[in-house]
Formats: sequence, C-alpha cells, structure tokens
Amino acid sequence: MRHRIARLFLSAALLLPVAPAVFAPAWADDAPITIVIKDHKFDPVEVKVPANKRVTLLVDNQDATSEEFESAELKVEKIVGGRKQIKVAIGPLKPGKYPFFGEFHEATAKGTVIAE
Repeated sequence: MRHRIARLFLSAALLLPVAPAVFAPAWADDAPITIVIKDHKFDPVEVKVPANKRVTLLVDNQDATSEEFESAELKVEKIVGGRKQIKVAIGPLKPGKYPFFGEFHEATAKGTVIAE
C-alpha cells in the first residue's frame, strides 16, 4: 500500500513542471475584458467578445458613487460600489449585440457587448 501511495505522489510531482506549459495558452486567453465607469459613462461603449465562448468582464467603477451594471440580454444585474471593481461572467453568446446600462445613471451609462 505504501508503495502505491509513494508512486502516486512521485507521478504527480513529475507532472507538475509540465502542467503550466501545457495549460498556459488557455490561461492567457481567459484574461478579463475591462469596462471602466467614469463620469457615469462606460468606456469603452462597445465591447467586442468572441462568440460562443464564456468570457469575464472586469467592471471598474472609478466614480465615487455606486453604479449598477445591468443587462436583461446578458442576464446580469450587479451593483458596483464607488471606486470598486466586480467581475461578471457572460456567455457563451451567439453572434450579435447585447446592450447593457447603468441603472443609477441610465441617461449616460450605456454600452453594448458585440459577440463576433
């Protein structure tokens, strides 16, 4: 029994140096896409994402007041505190346009996710 456990740990230890090299490209593609809120506006106004792939948005509120990142089409409704950040996972999305807005400043805080 001890020999089986020792072999298992040895096998796992030998694979560790290889694992990061094998999976590094997948990790690099998973970097979040940043959307900044400043002066009650989203920047960029249009965010392009790959179609049919799950992606993460990093919503960075640089205003002192809270804002809500909301979209019925993206199925998301989250409050971002003043000078705070949140991550929002979306998708996979079919090709198309998906509007989002800030409910607290709807007149100015508008944007669109474009899945291509």
